[in-house]
Amino acid sequence: MTVDSPAAGKTALHNVRVFDGYGLTQPTTVVIDGAVLGTDPGGAEPVDARGAILLPGFIDAHVHLSGPESLDAFAAHGVTTALDMATWPAEQLTGLRNRQGTTDIRSAGPPIIGAGGMHAKMPGLAEAAVIRGPEEAEAMVAERVATGADYLKLVLEAPGDGGPDEATAKAVVAAAHAMNRRIVAHAASLGAYALALDVGVDFVTHVPGDGQLPAENVRRMSAEGRVAIPTLVMMQGIATALGRLGFADCLATVASLHSRGVPILAGTDANSTPGAPFQPQHGASLHRELELLVTAGLPPAEALRAATILPAEHFGLTDRGVIAPGKRADLVLLDGNPLADIRATRRITTVWCAGTPITPSGR
Repeated sequence: MTVDSPAAGKTALHNVRVFDGYGLTQPTTVVIDGAVLGTDPGGAEPVDARGAILLPGFIDAHVHLSGPESLDAFAAHGVTTALDMATWPAEQLTGLRNRQGTTDIRSAGPPIIGAGGMHAKMPGLAEAAVIRGPEEAEAMVAERVATGADYLKLVLEAPGDGGPDEATAKAVVAAAHAMNRRIVAHAASLGAYALALDVGVDFVTHVPGDGQLPAENVRRMSAEGRVAIPTLVMMQGIATALGRLGFADCLATVASLHSRGVPILAGTDANSTPGAPFQPQHGASLHRELELLVTAGLPPAEALRAATILPAEHFGLTDRGVIAPGKRADLVLLDGNPLADIRATRRITTVWCAGTPITPSGR
């Protein structure tokens, strides 16, 4: 059932079963009142959802934007919020913010990288992103905050592989925290992951591609309150492209993190960046990420939390991630039950971005 409702109107969805973060409610009514969720169905266009399942709009916690078409691709697959981890220049990013009727974004702006890592070889990035010592950290962080960065992205490599050294990385973290910004560390190797823990980042994105994360580092992730964004779809794509056999270690790392209670967020590393080792599709790859999280051992309800309530909570997006009055009307209506089969997240009938209905992919 595809729902037609006016962008700025009022719709009452009757007989929907709502995912509340843990399970499904009994059939109930959800009111879409303009851009937010309301309580009073009076005057609303009534729609009988016939027992369909309503989820909060998905949040992809690691993407790379291109143009407006990437936002529309996210929206068509139910991803109503995308957390961008590297877009430059600032003018391009500004043009993607606060667009009506499509996916909403947050961004780190340009990342902070070392002079010798692989990211420094990306066209146009090095001059804006390379940090050469701790004395540059405060100014680089301040520049990103001044141009609207919602959080910071720090690209770490194993010691000696060309990324920022420990002193420089610590200075970046300290400067970010002093300006009330969370910091996300790229760490795709065992050495980089250990460095991320040592310098005190808030989020670690990716999991090591060169072995299972040691138990001590898993313990530290839990004890120190760090958050993991494994990007399994990206790690699987890289392993396949490079002919590596280590993806089983990636799944095992996620299983270990989950068993110790580390918050896990669904992020795909979706991108269309020339030269990237793999290019997960904008929007569609989020559904594959959920399936891989379940393969790694997360129950379906926890995989759904990883793409809704948890990224909203940990990135400070207090107006979304749950279905409740006053929250942003970011919604996904399904004709299947993802708690029984996580693949049902692909069976989208209607998406709403801040109350605006979107035609889902393939409809």
